[in-house]
Amino acid sequence: MNEFAIRVKHLEKMYKLYNKPSDRLRETLGLRVPVKEHYALKDVSFDVKRGETVGIIGTNGSGKSTILKIITGVLNPTKGEVEVDGRISALLELGAGFNMEYSGIENVYLNGTMMGFSREEIDARLQDILDFADIGDFVYQPVKSYSSGMFVRLAFAVAINIDPEILIVDEALSVGDVFFQAKCYRKFEEFKAQGRTILFVSHDLSSIARYCDRVILLNKGVKLEEGSPKQMVDMYKQLLVGQDPAKAEEEKPAGQPRENWNSQFQVNPDMLEYGSRLAEIVDFAVLDEKGRCTNTIEKGSTFKIRMKVAFRETIQEPIMAFTFKDIKGTEITGTNTLFEKAAVEHSDAGDVCTVTFTQDMYLQGGEYLLSFGCTGYKDGEFTVFHRLYDACNVTVVSAKNTVGFYDMNSAVEIDCGE
Repeated sequence: MNEFAIRVKHLEKMYKLYNKPSDRLRETLGLRVPVKEHYALKDVSFDVKRGETVGIIGTNGSGKSTILKIITGVLNPTKGEVEVDGRISALLELGAGFNMEYSGIENVYLNGTMMGFSREEIDARLQDILDFADIGDFVYQPVKSYSSGMFVRLAFAVAINIDPEILIVDEALSVGDVFFQAKCYRKFEEFKAQGRTILFVSHDLSSIARYCDRVILLNKGVKLEEGSPKQMVDMYKQLLVGQDPAKAEEEKPAGQPRENWNSQFQVNPDMLEYGSRLAEIVDFAVLDEKGRCTNTIEKGSTFKIRMKVAFRETIQEPIMAFTFKDIKGTEITGTNTLFEKAAVEHSDAGDVCTVTFTQDMYLQGGEYLLSFGCTGYKDGEFTVFHRLYDACNVTVVSAKNTVGFYDMNSAVEIDCGE
């Protein structure tokens, strides 16, 4: 048996960009027109061994989905070749092959036939597909009447239950409600335990860290590097803040970000801010365990939240605070200098104060919103000087999630003796 399930050799995909639609027609008629060449992929090569789980990560526009579409035959490459040894099930654009006028059952047979299965083979898998989708009698109704949740459930069920040798996934493990997502992840783990070959693209770095044996990092159509999930996620975090991973060692020492910290990572352009501004939050940052400004923190690591406050007038006992909320707006945790018994010694007009909160990250993997605040007393009255609500997002990358909002970091002992 071939050692490799997938081999990608010097793959390129070039698109022609025309100044106006009529230029495309003129070119087909043999006329010369101005054309700009855009390479979605440029000389990309990698191998995926049989039974290996490989992730592909990169910023938007890096060519991740393009490469999966070429591997599955949806797109043709401009140059290079792809070798695939094994039957593929692809979860690219879920339900892309569905006929909206057909019922769910009819679409199951339609998709199964398109994947190369006989009616008898689909019959043998039908009950597993229906049980996995769990949409009841709606399977007998036209899919155009489905809610978006029912549609993706059925599409995922068809793709995941055909017993493939190679599973290709593009951002499709987070469909439906939380219970269906859990079912999808269990199926994914089952495939991995059975030694199936898995290649998948995801922006969910927690899933990448948890499931992948190896990760390929793309940027602007070029393969930057491949290696362990931790190494590649680390490099990806640098790309997200506009840093060149190849020059990471030339950066300033850990814990010493450059001026304008918040220009080095993603800030919410629609953040809510208000207050008297007698004291103003002029900069803020989130720093990982290596001292780099980033929106991505690994669960279990030590990180810092830093804010700089400029005092326009003399302030009595200023209080600096931060709060984490989930994406639904529920406040999860936070603290301030009052709770931490850390007094600000210099808060006269013209003073600038930098406050750094250092803590371990034990929130569950996922997306959170970070808010900042500066309050205190002016002429004996409690006053809000400046608040920045939902100033930036923080992605927590986790290889192990527990129940609820945060991990209690339990140590487990099991004694099966008499």
